[in-house]
Amino acid sequence: MPSAPRSASKTLLNPRWIVTALLVLLLAGVCVQLGRWQLHRLDERKSRNEVTRSNLAAPPAPIADIVGPDHVIGQQHDWRTVVVTGRYEAAKQVVIRYRNLSDRPGFEIVTPLKLDDGTAILVDRGFLPRQGSELAPTSIPAAPSGEVTVTGRLRRSEHGGHTSGGVPVDGTARLINGPDFSKALGLSLYDGYVTVDKQQPPSDPAFDTFPGPEIDNGPHFFYALQWFFFALMAIGGLVYFSRRDVQDDKSAEAGSGHLEAEGTEGGSGSAGTVAVGAAGPEDRGLRADRGHPDGGAGLD
Repeated sequence: MPSAPRSASKTLLNPRWIVTALLVLLLAGVCVQLGRWQLHRLDERKSRNEVTRSNLAAPPAPIADIVGPDHVIGQQHDWRTVVVTGRYEAAKQVVIRYRNLSDRPGFEIVTPLKLDDGTAILVDRGFLPRQGSELAPTSIPAAPSGEVTVTGRLRRSEHGGHTSGGVPVDGTARLINGPDFSKALGLSLYDGYVTVDKQQPPSDPAFDTFPGPEIDNGPHFFYALQWFFFALMAIGGLVYFSRRDVQDDKSAEAGSGHLEAEGTEGGSGSAGTVAVGAAGPEDRGLRADRGHPDGGAGLD
């Protein structure tokens, strides 16, 4: 009998199972897309690493030869070594708070350097480790006066989502952002900044210099594997539980059929007993003859 296919169809076409299957398939699809997104981020990371390696290997050059007339330091310029010459605008210096270098909390000191063409660029002069619980450095080395030549690495403006940390307030900020600083300081600034590698006159030894970039592929590949594994788990779980429910329904139907068969056999046995136990008129007469050897002669 084709009871097994009917049982499977009955189970899997149950509205509850249809909704569950759709939700699981949706979840698996989301996991696959997240895995693909991580692979896309991995490709982007590899591309950035190639640009960074190329920029680190390039010789120093004047900033005008590297950055276009729009004065925007983009991803293609990140970590490129430049040479800029100008005069520090010490009165417009900004302290960058909540910074860490080698797991040490501290501050970064950013001072605009005004160039000969009238534009200016933010120069991150270095890192000052925090000495205690102070919210601002107790002492900041003075910026050199007169003409200064800085050799350093180009960096893009920092962005913090919806925060306004890039706007200097009372000489402090949380992010280094050229456009935000430009409005607050009243300067025509490059969109980006420079970290000091060398300076003439030399930088104050109180400043800690910045290490180079970490070039690796990050965890994106393993994150992608995790998302693909979650998708497989979702599909595997759906198959497992659907087969288990089908088997449970088949077992329940088999048990119900067995009970019905036993009930039918029990009813037939009772009817037979009644038929045998009920004696007709001839049977009673026959038993009477057997009880009296003389039969009807005994009545005479």
